[in-house]
Amino acid sequence: MGEITNISEYEEIARQKLPKMAFDYYASGAEDQWTLQENRNAFSRILFRPRILIDVSKIDLSTTVLGFKISMPIMIAPTAFQKMAHPEGEYATARAASAAGTIMTLSSWATSSVEEVASTGPGIRFFQLYVYKDRNVVAQLVRRAEKAGFKAIALTVDTPRLGRREADIKNRFVLPPFLTLKNFEGLNLGKMDEANDSGLASYVAGQIDRTLSWKGCEVASDYH
Repeated sequence: MGEITNISEYEEIARQKLPKMAFDYYASGAEDQWTLQENRNAFSRILFRPRILIDVSKIDLSTTVLGFKISMPIMIAPTAFQKMAHPEGEYATARAASAAGTIMTLSSWATSSVEEVASTGPGIRFFQLYVYKDRNVVAQLVRRAEKAGFKAIALTVDTPRLGRREADIKNRFVLPPFLTLKNFEGLNLGKMDEANDSGLASYVAGQIDRTLSWKGCEVASDYH
């Protein structure tokens, strides 16, 4: 492929270059992928409202999120396992977000730790948090993120169990042996065991707290 002129072309390049298990993890959703398709449809319905006879020689797209000024209303979502796609993984993403003047949200399941990402230089960073059954793990993650200079916690509440990701089941998804969940090294939670279907699904079933409620969220807010 020659020069990339459209964001959708990145997906085709990824399909060609990445191992099938990695590409399917990034590109697919759960079951019949209705939610994934509805998300794409929702974005396709967003239109620009053209303005006429207005000075556009200087355009300012900046806005604020939780009081932090960013260059545009676009942030980087907490995508897990980024080193499956590129050796620099979250390091490169952090540098790109800083250069673009926007916020990076680091996944709990990153292949680089909060400390490693913080070492890439200045930037506004949030930390995405799953609530584990072991609340001591949750408390440690929050405190480490705060110490590393992360500005907010993005609490994930829609994963009491993982959706039935059929592509991951067919591929028997598991992290490559050279990668770990870096935020959990030393906690005996950094590796993902192989399973008969999806290693990720087995990991979530064994570690994530299915009893999480509003009360649990209130308790989690005290971990700082």
